[in-house]
Amino acid sequence: MSLDPKQTPPSDPASSSARMTRRGFGLLGAGAVVGGTVFAARWFNISAEAGVEGTLSTPDAHSAAVSGAVVLIDIRRPDEWSGTGVGEGAVPIDMRRDDFTDELLKVTGGRTDRPVALICARGVRSRRMTQRLTQAGFTNIIDVPEGMLGSGAGPGWLKRGLPTVAWSAN
Repeated sequence: MSLDPKQTPPSDPASSSARMTRRGFGLLGAGAVVGGTVFAARWFNISAEAGVEGTLSTPDAHSAAVSGAVVLIDIRRPDEWSGTGVGEGAVPIDMRRDDFTDELLKVTGGRTDRPVALICARGVRSRRMTQRLTQAGFTNIIDVPEGMLGSGAGPGWLKRGLPTVAWSAN
């Protein structure tokens, strides 16, 4: 039995809006999953690699810092330093300081060509700061993408059991 188009009952507005609501929630949920995945990938620096040119693993950064081959700068915040300590051989300089570059130049003896390795929590900030310092004229900036807490590049300074020193605001 076929219906004459003139006799087709009007669609039920309630069921139509219910379909739109379910579809809307489905799209919203899918967007949240994708957005959350992108956020997590950046937060945990999942795509990071240690050992590629311009990077050091945390054990290599520790050895190089202790031997004096590089200046290792911990660019995290003071509350992070007090929570975990600072990696042995690292100099803590908060990257948010207005005079960060000037302070770094003091540590390097004014040399922009001295090897400087940067470490943060998970390698995200150190990667950004590496680019910023290179643009500012530093020619030998090295990223430590594992960071103190670990990332896609490796387990990080703390999980590897590398030595730390206590930090205080004095």
